[in-house]
Amino acid sequence: MVIPVVLKTVPEHARVWHRVFAQEAPELSLVDWAHGTRFPGVSAFAGWQPPADLAEQMPDLRLVFSVGAGIDHLPLDALPEPVHIVRMVAPDVTRSMVEYVTLGVLALHRDLVPYASETRRGIWKPRAIRTARTTHVGILGLGVLGSAAAAALAGFGFQVRGWARSPKTLDGVTCFAGRSALPDFLSGCNILVCLLPLTPETRGLLDQDLFRHLPAGAALLNAGRGAHVVERDLIAALDTGQLGAAILDVLSEEPPPADHPLLGHPRILVTPHSASASQPDDAARQMIAAVRALRDGQPLLNRVDRRRGF
Repeated sequence: MVIPVVLKTVPEHARVWHRVFAQEAPELSLVDWAHGTRFPGVSAFAGWQPPADLAEQMPDLRLVFSVGAGIDHLPLDALPEPVHIVRMVAPDVTRSMVEYVTLGVLALHRDLVPYASETRRGIWKPRAIRTARTTHVGILGLGVLGSAAAAALAGFGFQVRGWARSPKTLDGVTCFAGRSALPDFLSGCNILVCLLPLTPETRGLLDQDLFRHLPAGAALLNAGRGAHVVERDLIAALDTGQLGAAILDVLSEEPPPADHPLLGHPRILVTPHSASASQPDDAARQMIAAVRALRDGQPLLNRVDRRRGF
């Protein structure tokens, strides 16, 4: 029996998915998403940003596969409890995020953000070079991405600390856990990196109150979600000198309007949500494995615990 799977993604990725499914999973049939279409009898969905009424359009839904590292785009509250949620975890996604975080931390460490702004204006102002061993980098979020980034930064000689909701132990990383430990964690961060998932608890976490706990002149790198940052508080912290610079890969509105205040700020470097992305062939193969596991009654890899959110 051929098992249908519904896919919602961009056309160029869909072409890869169809090729992989045809070559490697002939027992599965890939059906492209069409808004407003009902898919009775179809139990598996893969994609990004499904509609809130997904369960109504797919009444027999049993599996949702997120084609990205995050799950905050999924309508979790609207999905019945029996629906299994699996997130994309891939070495290429982790490696590219580690590259981006390493690039950003080194850029902040060596003052490339103010240098770029000043040299464009004809200002020649060398700064003292700090050593990595005297610079403390804090990672907010010690999941797969955060743990890998922490290990890479420790390899450069940075003093790395990490914060997570629950206790973690990582070689070479000073770990903090729980909301009560957040001020102590922040007080020792010269550079703060956010790799948290977006949840009700982390939305707006990077605000005026949090910035006050950082050492004066600290820098921020956000590669999590735009909604982690209260943008007006970030601008105020930069303008007062509480923060020295920021690198942002995500904004609350994407793409932003051309006159967005973060785009032209002299102490901010913005990249267009390009830190990391899943490869469509890898995602397709993970989806095939998930559908087969569900069919055969086997454990699902990278299944999301809804009680925790990640």
